[in-house]
Amino acid sequence: MGDVGGQEASGQLELIRSALPRKPRRAASTEATAAHLPVAAVLVDTGLAHLDRPFEYTVPESLDEAAQPGVRVKVRFAGQDLDGFVLERKDAAEHEGRLAPLRKVVSPEPVLVPEVLSAARATADRYAGTLGDVLRLAIPPRHAAAERALATEAPEVGALPEAPERSAWSRYPAGRHYLAHLESGGAPAASWLALPSGGDPAADWPAALAEAARATLAGGRGTVVVVPDHRDVRRVDAALTAALGPGRHVRLTADQGPQARYTAWLKVLRGHVQVVVGTRAAALAPVRDLGLVAWWDDGDDLHEEPRAPYPHVREVLAERARLAGAALLSAGFSRTTAVQAWLEAGAVKPIEAPTATVRQAVPRVRVAGEGAELERDPAAASAHLPSLAWRTAKEALARGPVLVQVPRRGYLPSMSCQTCRAPARCQQCHGPIALPALGAPPACRWCGRGVAGFECSRCGGHTLRSSVVGARRTAEELGRAFPGVPVHTSGSGEVLEKVAATPSLVIATPGAEPVADGGYAAVLLLDAWASLDRPALTAGEEAVRRWLGAAALGRGAADGGVAVLCGAPAHTTLPTVESLVRWDPAWFAERELEERRELRLPPTVRMAALTAPRRPLEEALQTLQSQGLPDTAEVLGPLPAGTALTAGEEALRHLVRVPLHDGPALASALAALRGVRSAHKESATVTIRVDPPDVGS
Repeated sequence: MGDVGGQEASGQLELIRSALPRKPRRAASTEATAAHLPVAAVLVDTGLAHLDRPFEYTVPESLDEAAQPGVRVKVRFAGQDLDGFVLERKDAAEHEGRLAPLRKVVSPEPVLVPEVLSAARATADRYAGTLGDVLRLAIPPRHAAAERALATEAPEVGALPEAPERSAWSRYPAGRHYLAHLESGGAPAASWLALPSGGDPAADWPAALAEAARATLAGGRGTVVVVPDHRDVRRVDAALTAALGPGRHVRLTADQGPQARYTAWLKVLRGHVQVVVGTRAAALAPVRDLGLVAWWDDGDDLHEEPRAPYPHVREVLAERARLAGAALLSAGFSRTTAVQAWLEAGAVKPIEAPTATVRQAVPRVRVAGEGAELERDPAAASAHLPSLAWRTAKEALARGPVLVQVPRRGYLPSMSCQTCRAPARCQQCHGPIALPALGAPPACRWCGRGVAGFECSRCGGHTLRSSVVGARRTAEELGRAFPGVPVHTSGSGEVLEKVAATPSLVIATPGAEPVADGGYAAVLLLDAWASLDRPALTAGEEAVRRWLGAAALGRGAADGGVAVLCGAPAHTTLPTVESLVRWDPAWFAERELEERRELRLPPTVRMAALTAPRRPLEEALQTLQSQGLPDTAEVLGPLPAGTALTAGEEALRHLVRVPLHDGPALASALAALRGVRSAHKESATVTIRVDPPDVGS
C-alpha cells in the first residue's frame, strides 16, 4: 500500500515538474578560438576578496580584434554573467582544465590603461584592499552615447599662451627654479607653504597651480591637480583657462552627471587634453605622459575616500608620481605631519617665503580671551564676543567685509554644565545635548529625546550653558550687535563662493568660507577651545589648518588686515596658538611630528584599525595572527569604537601597530584576512582600515 502511494506521489511530482517552465540551457560554444594569443587574463568584478586575481578565458575568433588589454568584457562566472577587464592576452593558459570563452566585448575602448592599472594595484596593496574596489573608484561607468559622440582624434587647439609677466611664484625664492625644472622635464618633489594673496587673484594659490601645470605642459607632459571640493575646482578651473587657454584641460568630479563625467574622462583617455583638475575622483585619471601631480590642502578630510579600501589622495598621487617618474607638489597654507615626515626623510623639498615677506602678506594676529568688558562694550556681551573681537570688527566694517569663522553649524550644537563645564549628556543614550533652535527645548543629537530636567552626572548642577555657539545663533547675535550691517551665512546646505568688497558680516563654518573681493578687512576665529578640545589625535593639526585657512582670506598686515582668535586660554601658551600668531606652520608640523615619533603614533608608524562586535573582532584578530602578521606588530585594545550597532551591541576596535618598514607585511596580512573571511562567507562585518584618519575616533 505504501509502495503504491509512493509511486503515485512520484508520478504526480514528475507531472508538476514537466509543466513548469524550464530555463533554457546555453549551448556550448562551437566557435573557433583566435589563432594569435588565444587566452585572455580577465579581472572579474566578483566583489569578493578571495577572488581578487585574474581568471583565464579563451578568446573567440569573432572577438579577436576587439578583446584587447584594457577593454570591458562580459564573462561567465559561477553561473552568471559578470563584468570584467581584459588585463592581457597570452599564448597559453596556466590553468590545465577547460576554459570558458569570453561572452562579449562591452566596448572596444581600452579604458584600463597600464599606468592606471599599476597605480590601482599599488593602491590596493597599500591599503589591504582589492583591485576591483580601486578600479571602481578610478574608472567611471560607461556611457555609450558619450563614446559615440566624442571624436577619436584630438581637436586642434591654439598655441600655449605666454607665461604671465607677474608670476604667483615670485614671492618664493625656490618657486622659479621649481617651474624651470618642470618645463625642462624634471621631476622635483616639493612641499609648498602658500602665502595669503590679500585678495589679488594673480598671486593666489589657484594661479600658482595653473602656472605649474603650464610649465609642465610646455615640457610636453600632463598634470593632475586634486583639490578638496567643487568650489576649489571652479577656482582652479578658471585659473587654468587663463594660463593654458581654452580646450587644454577638463574638470573631473564625482558630482558631474554620468555623461558629462564620462565625456571628460574620455577626453583624458583619448589624449584630447593632458591637464585635469578635480576632486578625489580625478586622482587616477588616465593622463598621458604624466609629468606633475599636485594637491591642495591634504589635511582636508574630503581627500579621504569614504569607500573601501579608503585610500587618501596624498598617497595615491605620491604612488602615481613614483611609478610615472613625475614631479610632485603638496600645497597648502599649513603642512600635515605626513608631509613633514616626507620632508625630514628628504623625499620632498620645502618651498617657502622669506620671513619678511610672510610678515607683510599675512594679517596681524591677536588673541582674545572669553570675557567681555560689560561697562565698556555692552554690545560685545550681547553678541557673546570678547571685547577685543567686537572692537576689531566694528573698526574693520568701515573698511570692508568681516569674516567670522564658527566651528560648528546649527544653533547651539554643544552644551555643558554651567557649574563644572562638563559636557552635557543624554541619560538614555549618552549622546550630546544641543539646542536645535531659538525657543526649542534642549534635545539629544543622537536619539532626539527632549531633556526635561537636566542634572549633571559630575556635580549635580541643573543649569546648561553653551559649549559651542553654532553659525545660525552667531548670525542672530551679530545681527543685533551690528544693526544695519548685512549678515551672510555660509555652511552646510548653502555655501557661498564670493562676497563683495562692501561692508558686511560673513558667518561661515570651516571649509565654507567664501572669498572676498580684495580680501576681508578682519577675520574673527571663534571658540578656539571647541577646536582644541576634540578627543582626536589630529585636533591640534586640524585647528591650525582651519585657522590659517580662514585667516589667509584676510588682507595682509601691510593693508591693515587683522585676525582675532577668540576663546583661547590666557593663562598659558599653546603651540597651536603660537603657530598662528607667528604664522609658522612649518615649526608646528616639526614639533607635532616629533611628539608623534616619541609616542609611536602615525605617521611615524604604520597602523591599522579593525572594528566589529566583540566576537567577530576576536575571531578576525586570531585569523590575522595566523596570516603572517609581522613579529614587530603590537595589538592594542579592544577599545570602544564609539559606534552603536543593531541589537544594542557596541562596536569595538583593535589597533595594530608596526614600524614603517613592516607596513607592506601588515597590509599583506590584512588582505589575507579579508580573503579568508570572504572565502568562509562570514556574515559579520569587520571593517579594516589602514592608516585610519584618526586612531582616537
